[in-house]
Formats: sequence, structure tokens, C-alpha cells
Amino acid sequence: MKQIEVQILQQSYLLSCPEGQESRLLEAVERVDTAMTRIRDAGKVRSRERIAVLAALNLAFDIADREASDLAATPPPATAAPRTSDPAGLPPDASADAQRLQSLVQRLDEALGDDGRLL
Repeated sequence: MKQIEVQILQQSYLLSCPEGQESRLLEAVERVDTAMTRIRDAGKVRSRERIAVLAALNLAFDIADREASDLAATPPPATAAPRTSDPAGLPPDASADAQRLQSLVQRLDEALGDDGRLL
């Protein structure tokens, strides 16, 4: 594992990164920094923690929209079985989205470290 120092919202973070994935990590950092900077510059939110949560939610919605567009553009297989809800009663996509969002919040918690937990 390689460690890379990055800046997000003008604060330094030391992040671990698998070898060969540095460019992907730096691209993700740029997206997060841009999203957080836009929220901060809008002037309505000052808490770094709240800015991080809003940025994470905005990015998660962007990903969900992109995935929905990809699904709509791909015709379902002719033999596809009907989709059902998971045991919690959520539609299949909602359960996966909830897991991805939880994973994203966990990664942000790890990145924020001493700044405190998001939720």
C-alpha cells in the first residue's frame, strides 16, 4: 500500500492507496474537493463535516443517476426473471445503493480521521 498526501478543502490528508491506483485516487480526491468547494463557496454551510456529508450525498446521487441511465439504455435479457424486493422490503437497486452509500460514508470517516465522524 502506498500513502499519498492530498488536499481536500485546503486541508491535508494522508491516504492509503493500492499500488498502481494513484491516478484513480487523485481523480476521486479532485471530485470530492470540487464538490466540497462548491458547497462551501455557496456560503450557506460552514461546517466542514456538513459540507462533507452534502458532497457525499451529491456524489452518490450522481452515481445513482448514471447507473439508472446505464440501465435504461441496456435492454433487459429476454429471459429475465421478474425482480423482487429484498427481505427488508426495499427494491433491489435501493438495497445496493444503501450499501454503496454506507461504504462511501465509511471511507469519508476514515479520510476525515481526527476531524470526527460524519454520522
